[in-house]
Amino acid sequence: MNTPNIRELPYAKEAVNTTISIPGSKSYTNRALIIASLAEGETTLHNVLISDDTLYMMKALQAYGVAITVKETEIIVQGTGGKIKTPRQEIFVGNAGTAMRFLAGFAALANGTSRLNGDQRMQQRPIQDLINALQQAGISATATRGCPPITITGGQLKGGDIVINSEVSSQFITSLLLCSPYASNDVILHLTGKTTSRNYIDMTIKMMQDLGIHVERTNDGFRVRSGQRYHAREYTIEPDASSASYFFAAAAVTQGTIEVAIPKSSLQGDSRFVDALQAMGCEVKKKRSSIVVQGKPLHGITIDMNSMPDTAPTLAAVALCAEGKTTITNIGNLRVKECDRIHVLVDELRKIGADMREGKDWLSITPKKETKEYTAATLDPHADHRMVMSFAVAGLRIQGIQVKDPKCVSKSFPDFFQRWEAMLCTSS
Repeated sequence: MNTPNIRELPYAKEAVNTTISIPGSKSYTNRALIIASLAEGETTLHNVLISDDTLYMMKALQAYGVAITVKETEIIVQGTGGKIKTPRQEIFVGNAGTAMRFLAGFAALANGTSRLNGDQRMQQRPIQDLINALQQAGISATATRGCPPITITGGQLKGGDIVINSEVSSQFITSLLLCSPYASNDVILHLTGKTTSRNYIDMTIKMMQDLGIHVERTNDGFRVRSGQRYHAREYTIEPDASSASYFFAAAAVTQGTIEVAIPKSSLQGDSRFVDALQAMGCEVKKKRSSIVVQGKPLHGITIDMNSMPDTAPTLAAVALCAEGKTTITNIGNLRVKECDRIHVLVDELRKIGADMREGKDWLSITPKKETKEYTAATLDPHADHRMVMSFAVAGLRIQGIQVKDPKCVSKSFPDFFQRWEAMLCTSS
């Protein structure tokens, strides 16, 4: 029985076979909102994601003087041409990592002092590398013990050579790139360390180019010429590949067939999740504007998921239904997400009897021979939307799993459970 704070996860009695529609990408939506706010003129964004994280972003941009009108999945933004006001009050973004990081660069363009804050977990998530980079660009910026809240006094973004550690989050690089055309000098970014989620930097650059900004690639980073400006236009947001991963996983664990409208040319790192499923035994067909996954008997794999870390929990759930051990490597940045995703996965999946192991930047799953050997349990997602949706994948094959705080999916996918249950009802 479902209660407001605990939900029993649906169990699939048979294979799921259907076509699914997915909301717009959170990653694209928040990037597009920043770009449209800096452009000159009116930008109309289609197929946007309306979720907790994007609402935090819009509310923050409005505090900077940006006029935003929301019409269902369409947003109209009146651009400022880079001349943004300083907010009168502290900006609060909950646990929205993209909003916090992208707004840090945006705040550097406001001629005044901004204070950006978040909830308790956000105050534990590192941001010092981005703060250091902004300081190199001539901005007065500070963080509390290397984490939010942060204070930024903007208006004099000088640009120049900036050295930044790119191991913790690719969003630090995106934040700098998005605001760099409005610096008084060229911005030359020098990346150090092994860049995580590089695909998402490529996404940022493609969006910047689509809206009028040329980004040059260098031997160790990027260069953005000063004086360029974003062009206001109509722009359509791609469906969210991270959200699609749960439905592709549903096909994998039930040996069904799911088709989702994700273009095969997508630059979203998580669009490569289907390659992991293919390596585990699924059949994958990539069409021009959609991807089809057909589930087959699964076997364990060892896989580096640095380019798609948000789907590592989804794959862990799939691995519960495979034959043989699965090891997921190079995912250390999952420890600084909405929760410590590696540790939470290990702790919670052990409750159903899974053999879980973890290291600093890896985890492994050794599944039981049959899914009926797992036990029912109530799992705690630690307020992390991706934990809830990954547990839902496991629930398709393991009867009696319940999850606490199911409403936290509103961070990225507010109607997840409606679509999830509709998938089961429409399967044939």
